[in-house]
Amino acid sequence: MTSSAALAATDSPDLGTLPTWDLTDLYPGMDAPELAADLDRTDAQAKAFQERYAGALAGLSGDALAQAIADYEAIDETLSRVMSFASLTYSGNMADPVIGKFYQSAQERVNAISTQLIFFTLEINRLEEEAVAARLADSPALARYAPWLRDVRLYRDHQLTDEVERLLHEKYVVGRAAWNRLFDETIAGLRFPIGGQDLTCAEALNRLSDRDPAKRREAGEVVGRVMGENSRLFALITNTLAKDKEIEDTWRRYPSPTAARNLSNRVEDEVVDALVSAVKAAYPDLSHRYYAMKATWFGQDHLDYWDRNAPLPNDADRSIRWDEARDIVLGAYGRFSPDLATLGRRFFDNPWIDAPVRPGKAPGAFAHSTVPSVHPYLLVNYQGKTRDVMTLAHELGHGVHQILAGKQGHFLSDTPLTLAETASVFGEMLTFRALLAAETDPARRRLLLASKVEDMLNTVVRQIAFFDFERRVHTERRAGELTADRIGEIWMAVQTESLGPALRFDEGYRHYWSYIPHFIHSPFYVYAYAFGDCLVNSLYAVYQDAEQGFADKYLAMLTAGGTLRHQDLLAPFGLDATDPAFWQKGLDVIRGFIDELAQTPT
Repeated sequence: MTSSAALAATDSPDLGTLPTWDLTDLYPGMDAPELAADLDRTDAQAKAFQERYAGALAGLSGDALAQAIADYEAIDETLSRVMSFASLTYSGNMADPVIGKFYQSAQERVNAISTQLIFFTLEINRLEEEAVAARLADSPALARYAPWLRDVRLYRDHQLTDEVERLLHEKYVVGRAAWNRLFDETIAGLRFPIGGQDLTCAEALNRLSDRDPAKRREAGEVVGRVMGENSRLFALITNTLAKDKEIEDTWRRYPSPTAARNLSNRVEDEVVDALVSAVKAAYPDLSHRYYAMKATWFGQDHLDYWDRNAPLPNDADRSIRWDEARDIVLGAYGRFSPDLATLGRRFFDNPWIDAPVRPGKAPGAFAHSTVPSVHPYLLVNYQGKTRDVMTLAHELGHGVHQILAGKQGHFLSDTPLTLAETASVFGEMLTFRALLAAETDPARRRLLLASKVEDMLNTVVRQIAFFDFERRVHTERRAGELTADRIGEIWMAVQTESLGPALRFDEGYRHYWSYIPHFIHSPFYVYAYAFGDCLVNSLYAVYQDAEQGFADKYLAMLTAGGTLRHQDLLAPFGLDATDPAFWQKGLDVIRGFIDELAQTPT
């Protein structure tokens, strides 16, 4: 991949023309004069900003503080634009050493510039509450930034001295960021010899949903073997990052490994604990029950792990072309809200999506918000499965959410991860419900329902199991380094507990923890998926019974970005995530789907 222009759209005989993104809306290329000029300009602005404001915040009026925040925001947005371009270029081809060098150089330069700005939020957090409240009352300009100030000041009890904060910031590029890069480039470079081909990680994992059971088994065994051959390296990365997190958490006085993530998500510890407890208590009713049913559909007492996501025996496993997937998703969005579909169509009418699978490309899928002055980009690895259509609907939900929230500006558009998953999961639900409503054939309807149940189990049960795995690993790491075998034992214990007695595992499966990037890049991120799924299930129930105007309230919720907390965002819909019954409502939707499957003739 080159960063100076869009890759040509890729023609697939089965999938049609798959789009690739064009990053020139950010910068024309890695060596673009515009990029170099932005870095030089922000470097000078950061120096001037530090000279003007360091040590002076306590004496500023409300209007003067508002101007300082606006200046700080402008510098940060430019630096974010640079890093968006660098990270997206890198995601397109992690195997290219020239791109890798550019990505690392961009990180180091941006890190050096932003080090000059560290003092700003530290000094804001040293202001007394009364002084901040008085300035907010006196200055409408500062009041606009009240949500940002609220969120910055959440970290007052956890910030360190200026010198230590600078040290941690400067060392990031050769610390956590370097270990992240090592993980990414290792995964991107792995090849899995399956069916006479050397497949990428994304392609190998996709074989686990192949119609041919022999191909699924081969893929399952090869993935386990290749990951096992590299397990010592992945264990080293995991141990190092867990220890790094423990050290920083201790210095910052976080009481548990999950506390920092909960704070960044603006969600109370007890709300997360209630979600996790509710899902774990529901394992027997949900995953255990469903996979036992699926085993019987395959005429077996147990289901091998490589068959967990297998198509059902009578599933035609039709390949879905890209243009059909686009129309399915946009049609579902449009029936809910024409405005939402109009926003979504922009991603297809412009080169904002990178869809083909190719060597070196980041596996999985994501939506990158970049900065409000540009637009988001979507990365998927589209292979024509129904799950790929749902992934497209999911990432498009993120994309339209980011466009709507972008109206709040750079600082106020950022949404906590828990609510950042709402639009994406809601988009999936709209797409599924549209497909289900249009299906009149009972057998095909059953297949759709089973596919949705599996997606929901992957989103809710599997992600909470991932969270539980992380919590056990980070907790045990505090007593000393964990071997790859020990991490595998924890993985197997969590997987057996969450997936149930109907699943059958072999030794190779104990290495499957090692390819999951969330554990490396965003510790404890994963519960946000379950949070979003259960929230959307409750939200969709309100939508089905709602009076006219639900769509308008929904779009207003997305447009709020990071200005409101989850309590305020959900209040117009009569929902409250602090109510323990809230999570049961979401889980009951999955139970209902499984009940319907149990009553449907095979």
